[in-house]
Amino acid sequence: MELNKIENIYFIGIGGIGMSALAKYFLSLDKRVYGYDKVKTELTIGLETSGAIVSYSEDKLSQEMLSLNVDNTIVVYTPAMPSDSKTFKYFITSGFQLYKRAELLGAVTKDSFTLAVAGTHGKTTTSCILGHIFEVDNQKATSFLGGISENYNSNLILGEDKITIVEADEYDKSFLNLSPNIACITSMDADHLDIYKDESYFEETFKTFAKKVSDKIIVKKGLPISGITYSAYEPADYMASNISFENGYCCFEITNPKGDVVFIEFAMVGIHNVENALAAYAMAECYGVNKESIKKALKSFKGVKRRFSYKINTDDLVLIDDYAHHPKEIDSVCSSLRVLYPNDEILAVFQPHLYSRTKDFMTNFASSLSKFDKVLLLDIYPARELPIEGITSDVLLDKITIEDKLKCNKEELISLIKASNNRVIVMMGAGDIGVEINKVVDSLT
Repeated sequence: MELNKIENIYFIGIGGIGMSALAKYFLSLDKRVYGYDKVKTELTIGLETSGAIVSYSEDKLSQEMLSLNVDNTIVVYTPAMPSDSKTFKYFITSGFQLYKRAELLGAVTKDSFTLAVAGTHGKTTTSCILGHIFEVDNQKATSFLGGISENYNSNLILGEDKITIVEADEYDKSFLNLSPNIACITSMDADHLDIYKDESYFEETFKTFAKKVSDKIIVKKGLPISGITYSAYEPADYMASNISFENGYCCFEITNPKGDVVFIEFAMVGIHNVENALAAYAMAECYGVNKESIKKALKSFKGVKRRFSYKINTDDLVLIDDYAHHPKEIDSVCSSLRVLYPNDEILAVFQPHLYSRTKDFMTNFASSLSKFDKVLLLDIYPARELPIEGITSDVLLDKITIEDKLKCNKEELISLIKASNNRVIVMMGAGDIGVEINKVVDSLT
């Protein structure tokens, strides 16, 4: 893939979080960027404002798409795109070079010093923290992020080509296209079993990724991979201890492998976020970033959109938006809420994401949701999938053990939230619940 000879790039699924970051990057290089997505979002609108040409319908193939030249155009697609997509079929049958998003990311990063963050949970927050650390230290890294950093209101921190920070996605084994110099693995809880089929293959793929790391690999203590360890729960090479909450900050001490102790103030809550900060600290220190810059960056880090994001935060009402779509992530959200609001009943609104994931973790989802006081459950968001017989939100609802639970549709959501009279509400999921919450905010403010 000779990117310097390419003039046009067409992204099928340009509104995806990883795809849009790459689209922004190529716009910055003055390439002509085109794309298709079925829904207009803030991300696609932002790309259009920056010069991309985006189509939102496949009923009629756009004139721009039909005029593209095979010789100077590459087409990039996400594996989540349905194979019967008219846009996809057009490029396949017309002789264009097609690449997966991960292949393009691998090509972009192959000649730079790459720091990659992998893991079932925590990789987006950790990579956003790491990107912010390098920005504060003026390292001029380019960071491709899997979420919108609140500090930069973007999923791309644009720097130079010498250093690249990437979120290494395990979906479809995408991270095997990367060749990291330094990498971190935050967690290896099974997921995407529609791709991996079983947990042992999932684990082996992570081990294959670890073998691709050339310099140093940092791993959460307890994972079945050798490397520099970190933990906020037990002794490790990098360890967080004496954790407390003071003046709006999570305060803790980091002890590194040399025994040096550094006091940290961090604005995000939850032990899982302490560990995300710890992982980013370890990666930055292994690269050689000054510890004072790391401290400064952790204190000024504002978070990631849809990762425990406050949409309303008053004395009378707290509404939190979170991307949690795996039982372990729901557990982390719940534990953080119990620490922050120990005297409040908590209402959880959850939209399951994917039939396959709901099938694989049905019992675990029920157990995690049963830890809340009240639950409103939306229908499963299908994304790329067709329904699976016997896998519905109604089945999941029956397995939740608390009494105050209800299946509802989006049209009922606002009235049911208002009727609950709960002061603390969290809305979770990786589907379009992130759009629905804005309607809830409008109705409550």
